[in-house]
Amino acid sequence: MNITLWIMQVLLAAVFAAHGWMLVSPPPELLDIINEEMGVGFRYTLGIAEILGAVGILLPGITRILPWLTEVSAASFAFVSVSATIWHVLRGETSSAAITAGLVVLTTLVAYGRWRVRPIRPKQVAAT
Repeated sequence: MNITLWIMQVLLAAVFAAHGWMLVSPPPELLDIINEEMGVGFRYTLGIAEILGAVGILLPGITRILPWLTEVSAASFAFVSVSATIWHVLRGETSSAAITAGLVVLTTLVAYGRWRVRPIRPKQVAAT
């Protein structure tokens, strides 16, 4: 189960980092479309949050420093994915809604898995 959770964490980090980067630095041909759809401020905020979340779903678990941030990042991604699914459904974008619904499932599994099933234990500091 631990290996499965790590694989899902790496995949989710890659997906959200790539999407976040696309929002922060979109291709020129998409810039006007994205800005019109979501606004510049929201685009930057969401992009930066997704990049930071991608770091947060991996780094605390790797370093075992504040590892509870891994499940918080996954739960936050679940919220973002639910919101994105609703947004795509309302816009009639079925394939995008299906993808984000799949992300809801994965992020929820990681959040629950790291919270209850296979939590990452904090690094033990040796007493001097």
